[in-house]
Amino acid sequence: METEKVRLLIIGSGPAGYTAAIYASRANLNPVLYAGLQPGSQLTTTTEVENFPGYPQGVDGNQLMEDLRQQAERFGADLRQGVATQADLSERPFKITIDGSKVIEAETLIIATGAAAKYLGLEDEKKYAGMGVSACATCDGFFYRKKTVAVVGGGDTACEEATYLAGLAAKVYLIVRKPFLRASKIMQERVMNHPKIEVLFEHNAEGLFGENGVEGVHLVHRRGEADERHYDLPIDGFFLAIGHKPSSDIFKDYVETDAAGYIVTEGSSPRTNVPGVFAAGDVADPHYRQAITAAGSGCKAAIEAERFLLNAASNG
Repeated sequence: METEKVRLLIIGSGPAGYTAAIYASRANLNPVLYAGLQPGSQLTTTTEVENFPGYPQGVDGNQLMEDLRQQAERFGADLRQGVATQADLSERPFKITIDGSKVIEAETLIIATGAAAKYLGLEDEKKYAGMGVSACATCDGFFYRKKTVAVVGGGDTACEEATYLAGLAAKVYLIVRKPFLRASKIMQERVMNHPKIEVLFEHNAEGLFGENGVEGVHLVHRRGEADERHYDLPIDGFFLAIGHKPSSDIFKDYVETDAAGYIVTEGSSPRTNVPGVFAAGDVADPHYRQAITAAGSGCKAAIEAERFLLNAASNG
């Protein structure tokens, strides 16, 4: 199998990966970045990004990622297509297999593989992606001011998203498949006592409808029971809040992760439990999951990688 040695390998091409590549290139670390399964990350599925600093009129998600990519390239980052399929982080240099056919031996590694939102698996979720379906209330809530939206989920995240949206929308339905909320007591109280939020217990979304975007959701109440009832609920936006899956599987034998699979880092740093391996962006962030926080963590990871390499060189 072909082998290549590099000083710094970055896996992932979202705001974290590209920002790390920008900083690392300017520090003459000659970083190699592999884009992964979704070049440009989840932002390429977003139409309008209005909360990234420096774009007063907003920016298309694809354009934002293209701008970051070009900036990284301008400073000499080696940007490549390819997916990391295997990892051996037991010793330096770390060995990362790309597409099952090439091994990169890296002195340092930045994992910026992101986290994918979990979906219900409805065909309509794909059909209306960017046209009323979202997995991020903080990103897209602004577009639904004084409108009617639905949030799917029954945990803390769903309750937080519903509460956030209630500050913008005219009405928020919380669609919960169980007869109770799994959220913490304080979040439950916040939702149940909010005048704009209506909780629909024992409900499942079966599909969406609308001409040029989401206009409503097909619901079933008490599915599979004698009193099962189907009906349509008019809404303008459909928000998924049933969790995220971090793309950390191939690293789990070496780096510490939490119960959900997010890579655990030291305090507010991007350092993992493996010296020389850093994690940036959503793969290590169960709380914020924003483009700007991902970019910031990519910056920190590159600076830490530079310091690590300097220390390694001075120590022989």
